[in-house]
Amino acid sequence: VQLQASGGGLVQPGGSLRLSCAASGFTLDSYAVGWFRQAPGKEREGVLCISGSGGTVYYAASVKGRFTISKDNAKNTVYLQMNSLKPEDTAVYYCATRKTYSCSVYGTRYDYWGQGTQVTVSS
Repeated sequence: VQLQASGGGLVQPGGSLRLSCAASGFTLDSYAVGWFRQAPGKEREGVLCISGSGGTVYYAASVKGRFTISKDNAKNTVYLQMNSLKPEDTAVYYCATRKTYSCSVYGTRYDYWGQGTQVTVSS
């Protein structure tokens, strides 16, 4: 069972990135998948989540209207589309999944984690 997060990088303010979270060893289609981030010197925070039924739950108010999450069951991958990026979005982004339909803002309730991908927003 493994999650592989990718797609991070350096982008200018106002730019876009799409992060991917690919699963192997199990199928994501019935499970909730969340994205979390941790900025230097800060606690990890929940960003948003897609439930097993495909609904989106936003945990960080600052990303609403800019970030969207989607799931491709055929590719067993969840995507985080990040638009209008701001310097305060700079962080290591992690995907995680829990073996249930429903989302949770608490990282401790997730069963599997990806390794993290760095997102840096800077001019």
